[in-house]
Amino acid sequence: MIGYAVKKWGMPWKAISPMDERMKFAAAFLEGDCGMAELCRRFSISRKTGYKWMHRYFVDGPEGLGERSHRPQSNSRAVADDVVELIVALRKRYRHWGPRKLRAWIETHRSEIDLPAASTIGDILKRNALVAPRRKRNGVVPYTQPFSGCERPNDLWCVDFKGHFPVGDGVRCYPLTVTDGYSRLLLECRAMLDTDGISVQRVFEGAFRFYGLPLAIRSDNGPPFASRAVGGLSELSVWWIKLGIRVERIDPGHPEQNGRHERMHRTLKEETASPPQPSFSRQQREFQRFRRYFNEERPHEALGQRAPAVFYKPSPRPYPKEVPTPEYPNHHELRCVRPNGTIHWRGASIFVAKCLADEPVGLCETTDGMWQVHFSNVPLGLIDERRPTDKLIRPRTKKRPDELARHEAASERYGQ
Repeated sequence: MIGYAVKKWGMPWKAISPMDERMKFAAAFLEGDCGMAELCRRFSISRKTGYKWMHRYFVDGPEGLGERSHRPQSNSRAVADDVVELIVALRKRYRHWGPRKLRAWIETHRSEIDLPAASTIGDILKRNALVAPRRKRNGVVPYTQPFSGCERPNDLWCVDFKGHFPVGDGVRCYPLTVTDGYSRLLLECRAMLDTDGISVQRVFEGAFRFYGLPLAIRSDNGPPFASRAVGGLSELSVWWIKLGIRVERIDPGHPEQNGRHERMHRTLKEETASPPQPSFSRQQREFQRFRRYFNEERPHEALGQRAPAVFYKPSPRPYPKEVPTPEYPNHHELRCVRPNGTIHWRGASIFVAKCLADEPVGLCETTDGMWQVHFSNVPLGLIDERRPTDKLIRPRTKKRPDELARHEAASERYGQ
């Protein structure tokens, strides 16, 4: 019936606007036909509301009858203007610091300031257009297993070459970086012209003399840290082993196993090579500036927003005057590797590795006719007297647990 009436006579529902009602109320009041109490009963409002709207009408005119913001005019918990200015200035000085690092800096250097929450600092950065939105990524479970044995400084050093890039004068720069796995201290950050093992060994000699020897060094599988020789040995890793340093290598294609070091590389690139410096010497000076800043000034979230220098102590193992020769148990038979990388064994020449030239290796019998070849505590391969060959039998590489599970699932699927 209602729809028919609307269609036949064109009688739409009358929309009541609060602004129109207030204008009618003000007009009725100005006419003076009735008092405020009677007028408020007619419009179904309280006298307090009526006096409020008439006061606004007399002060601001018809515009005073419009809606106003209900936001409080003051906030007792608002951040002071001088604190906001300090946060903005710090962000412009440290362009890659987030709210938590900025808060840690203020807490350390300006303890008299009433600190806002990290989320509030983040809001301040957003209001001042100092934060760029990031693409949301799916979270993954962190891979932390390789770091379980790093419990004190110098338990583990991490080394890698940051991706090479040309500086302003066209010279290609290869940044070599070394960090302490426990304290995250950046021990070395050197601009290199090449990745040859001799130059890298010189850098490590200086680090060993200044900081002492670590228990282990972790690297990837590329030169000069590793090679395709038995045991993955290179001339550099042979030198490390002779110094009593355990050599660790991440699995190929798994940089997350050296994740602490890779995360430092991201900061290194942002702070020193975006864009690169005009010359090679300027790039090296920028690396040295970054190393002091990273070690002594920049708060680290994993360290409770404290700098790495607070946690690092030099190693109690000094760098020796002479590199010692590996020692072997009495039941090992010793052989010296020839300059061509072979050893003489039972009337035959067996190739081991050229990087072990003039170094002693130990052989111990494991089962009948099988001999395990070691360099120091690193197993290199087997010699089978029953099936003589001119090179070592390399041990099979163990699959990672996740790769092994996928391999077994595929075998069951295809009936292999």
